[in-house]
Amino acid sequence: MASGSVPLEQRPVEEPLDANRFVLDSPQQNIIGAPQVVFTGATDTLSDFARGYGLGYDELLEANPGVNPWLPGENTPILLPTQYVLPDVPREGIILNIASKRLFYFPRMGEGQAQIVFTYPIGIGRVGWETPLGAATVISKARDPSWWVPASVRQEHREMGDPLPSVVPPGPENPLGTRVLKLDMPGYLIHGTNQPYGVGMRVSHGCVRLYPENIEFMYELVEIGEPVMIINEPYLLAEQDGEWYFESHTPLEDDLIDPAERLTLLLQQPGESLSLVLMEHARAIASAANGVPVRLAAYDADEVLVRARRVRNTIEIDPDAPTLEEVREMIDEAVAEVERGDESS
Repeated sequence: MASGSVPLEQRPVEEPLDANRFVLDSPQQNIIGAPQVVFTGATDTLSDFARGYGLGYDELLEANPGVNPWLPGENTPILLPTQYVLPDVPREGIILNIASKRLFYFPRMGEGQAQIVFTYPIGIGRVGWETPLGAATVISKARDPSWWVPASVRQEHREMGDPLPSVVPPGPENPLGTRVLKLDMPGYLIHGTNQPYGVGMRVSHGCVRLYPENIEFMYELVEIGEPVMIINEPYLLAEQDGEWYFESHTPLEDDLIDPAERLTLLLQQPGESLSLVLMEHARAIASAANGVPVRLAAYDADEVLVRARRVRNTIEIDPDAPTLEEVREMIDEAVAEVERGDESS
């Protein structure tokens, strides 16, 4: 662990953690990963770091308040929220926490094998098209799917003077991307996207979208019949090595449960093992909602930086990648689509 007495700039530069794959040391392990800090280059943006380090755009915004997402400035420290409290649900199949906009996948392991968990950022349904909660099952899979546009979506586009065909064939214009996992919830899918800059945001009509490389990897692992659990848990609490950690995300604006009530119920679960002082610490940290597990005994969310690993900046300039202005336009357009109500899937 990095020492808080050592400034970030003076810490040794390490290789980044695997962004997506973690091996559990025991069935009792409740936290995976570690916070990391990377220093920006002259032209880096938060969008670059999101995809490069296996994160969603909103995750990075939460973890780095006050940082200009488009022009952070050269040599600016960026906190990578790459530590996660595992959701308190059975560890099997796919778990989607729409509050944290993150997927956790627990594949079946052989006898005596350590449990592996894969985690990826996800795009979820915007207000009015909420991703449904509850248990589901993967009932089919498809490569290079056609998109059969729901009648409600076609009507919405007609009303805006932007009619859609009833079927969008495979290809670069297909918002489902190249892979689809179909759920037994009618009309709901886990899929890729042709707009990767929207991953990690509320931009869909309820379906769950992943970066193309993530869904392509998962597609090969996930089997028909795989269980799926969709939850909405903005607050996550776990004990690890005798310490309590609390992870807080901004509750969804259309959450039906009052955030204060939700937090009180969560803090009551451990009983007397969580002191009143630590409960008050959690309530204070909840308002920061930076999405990174915080040691409750430390009280201050800045303690995350004390534990953070300084890692190598792996962002490389791709001559074929969109320009800064193009990326900005893509994300601004994704946000505008949410406000207009014309996002596709």
